[in-house]
Amino acid sequence: MTEYSNAISKAIEAVQFLELLPVRERVAAINAIRSAIHQLSPFKTEPVDFVEWIERETVEANDYNPNSVAPPEMELLRLSIMADGYTQPIVPNSEEGRRMVIAGFHRNRVGKECSDVTTRVHGFLPVVQIRTERVDREDRMASTVRHNRARGKHSIDGMSQIVVDLKRRNWSDEKIGRELGMDPDEVLRLTQISGLREMFSDVDFSQAWEVGDDEDISIDDVEDAEALT
Repeated sequence: MTEYSNAISKAIEAVQFLELLPVRERVAAINAIRSAIHQLSPFKTEPVDFVEWIERETVEANDYNPNSVAPPEMELLRLSIMADGYTQPIVPNSEEGRRMVIAGFHRNRVGKECSDVTTRVHGFLPVVQIRTERVDREDRMASTVRHNRARGKHSIDGMSQIVVDLKRRNWSDEKIGRELGMDPDEVLRLTQISGLREMFSDVDFSQAWEVGDDEDISIDDVEDAEALT
């Protein structure tokens, strides 16, 4: 057995005892093991290299977050975490034993306020620690804004195409609305955008809109033609 294989085998044997520990002790041991691995990692300067599970009571919301989420979007976030799990950790900053949220304000809320999620994750929250050199309040505030603003927006055409594709896969309007967090009117509008385009995709409008030399055409006619194409 090579030195590498021997090390892997010993590591596997060393962690097998974790199954025998109560949940909280097991989580603490896993965090300690991950932390030790993180210190040896070539990616240790990247916060995401070490995701730690900590008790939700130790995570506090900041008092300056400018990102407000309307109830429908908050419900969609809850649904996302329920259906897909926590795919993004919360980003806090440690200060005198406190973990103050920098990014993930609403993921923190779901983990604390949604009983189904809380039960599933045993009252813990996934966090990554922001770089330790950025500890001042102004640094934290700037980081919060960067995290909030550095997100793309869904284009109408892109969302419309997704809705139409889901309908082709026999998703009902009700299921699309529920899974994507949309109301019935929004599903209908998005369906119509790509649906109408596809309906006329094989039609050649060039001859239909050909104008003779003796015909006058108004700007309204042009706009109507462009709307159809």
